Amino acid sequence: MRIIPAIDIIDGKCVRLSKGDYNTKKIYNENPLEVAKEFEAHGIKYLHLVDLDGAKSQHIVNHKVLEKIASQTGLSIDFGGGLKTEKDLEIAFESGAKQITGGSIAVKNKDMFKSWLKKYGSDKIILGADAQNEKVAISGWLEESREDLIPFIKEFQTEGVKYVICTDISKDGMLEGPSFELYKRILMETGAEGNIINLIASGGISTFNELPALAEMGCEGTIIGKAIYEGRISLKQLEYYILNTPQSSRN
Repeated sequence: MRIIPAIDIIDGKCVRLSKGDYNTKKIYNENPLEVAKEFEAHGIKYLHLVDLDGAKSQHIVNHKVLEKIASQTGLSIDFGGGLKTEKDLEIAFESGAKQITGGSIAVKNKDMFKSWLKKYGSDKIILGADAQNEKVAISGWLEESREDLIPFIKEFQTEGVKYVICTDISKDGMLEGPSFELYKRILMETGAEGNIINLIASGGISTFNELPALAEMGCEGTIIGKAIYEGRISLKQLEYYILNTPQSSRN
């Protein structure tokens, strides 16, 4: 299972929210590049970079942060937040993103998202399926859609989606453990389709012991944020895990 630390950006700074609430913003570092370099120094190869300003404003905002991290580290970055147009995607990829994550766009403009899958390929386009009460949430989690989570994932699975990041918003930033039961159901129900998805767990990770449990369940990756910043999981522990666990060779 891939270990994917998260850096969430507001005003160019590394922050974390609780349950997606912008009023709970806590700044952990004013220099995201410094954080990214520390991750890389501990053997981490992947980064989940979220443009929270972009998610709120409906267009890419913090692409300069992406560009700086991509040009000054070897991290493979997936980038999300506010990607709504072809131009947003071009900016993200030109700034160094290896993958982009689309969530709101896959709800509000399904045809656009499907066209991105066809144009860029399913290795580059991740479906962001973030949910509150198993309803897909959009616009930086400020809105709840009418889309039911698992049917939503299955719909795009039939369109060729390979990678899905799923965050249970009620768990995000709460350090109370991830949604094991939800991930188990997603893997079971999508597995029946034959086209196996790579499920990336996100939200609620609180202890190191949860990582092997998610791996054993079949999650392809896990995104870790607050647990790192609050010292619940050390970078040394993650380095040990990466060195002693077979990792995906995917770039």
